[in-house]
Amino acid sequence: MSAGITVGGFGKEQRGIASRAREAGRCPRGATAGQCEWKNGAVQASEIDQWVKIPTGTFLMGNDDDVAYPGDGEGPTRRVTVGSFEMSRTAVTNEEFAEFVDATGFRTVAEVEGSAFVFAGLLPDDFPPTRGVASAPWWRLVEGATWREPQGPGSTFEGRGDHPVVHVAWMDAMAYCSWSNTRLPTEAEWERAARGGIEGARFPWGDERTPEGRHLANVWQGNFPSENSLEDEWYGTAPVRAYEPNGFGLYNMVGNVWEWCQDWFDPTFHRGEQRVNPTGPNSGTQRVMRGGSYLCHESYCFRFRVAARSSNMPDASTGNLGFRVVNLPAGRGQKS
Repeated sequence: MSAGITVGGFGKEQRGIASRAREAGRCPRGATAGQCEWKNGAVQASEIDQWVKIPTGTFLMGNDDDVAYPGDGEGPTRRVTVGSFEMSRTAVTNEEFAEFVDATGFRTVAEVEGSAFVFAGLLPDDFPPTRGVASAPWWRLVEGATWREPQGPGSTFEGRGDHPVVHVAWMDAMAYCSWSNTRLPTEAEWERAARGGIEGARFPWGDERTPEGRHLANVWQGNFPSENSLEDEWYGTAPVRAYEPNGFGLYNMVGNVWEWCQDWFDPTFHRGEQRVNPTGPNSGTQRVMRGGSYLCHESYCFRFRVAARSSNMPDASTGNLGFRVVNLPAGRGQKS
């Protein structure tokens, strides 16, 4: 764990907690000491600070520059208007997902099917051989890998309660939303929120990858997939508030884990779609996911950018895929 982003000090004076936490990117701007608490050696925001209101606005969506993936349908760059909504300040955490499971007895797709994909670098050297993915051999299909045991039997999320939950399929995320009176963001809402009010930038904080040498997202450094130099001090997931928030006050909108969106994925549909509160196609085979993950690297998957897109099957479960939610007024449902 990084001393630069974790605020330690159980039993110390509470005076100055919020200011120290803000300096470390662990407590949101405007929060007081009473709205933060010590947990797992780091300052966390209380439930009072869960939602961020994203105002109605028109923004430049998509990307046409030389790093775009044309096959993903990043372009064309276009003006899109999105109505106001409230988004969770962070991705859903292990602790939050555990509350849902404890209350409902829900079993995820990975738990029902009995296996999920895990990054090989997170497994012990003596881990027995498993099935892999021919085009991406660093992925291993691990029997018993679930959100509770993210690297398989014997592993645990203990001590990582404030990390994003992983091994959640789109279908699992939808079940969580039904229980919590929330919904997944549309793809347009996600990008509007991720940009943080900055027009046309590559990242939530601007165009420079590491401004003044500061790492602002949990992604791969070094030679993927064999060597991670850990310049951002994380291997695997990081806490959901590990880096500075964007201009709207949202944390980790790129890197760390991919985030499911509500929309069906299509690389061309949006070229003719409505430009006011777009919701994507009415059907498809894969769902949109956004933001990239701790496995993204410029040489392999330069998708930890706010305009980058990807997709996966609704029942897919991997160790770098999670979600965040949008607050849902009482009595309203979501598109399925």
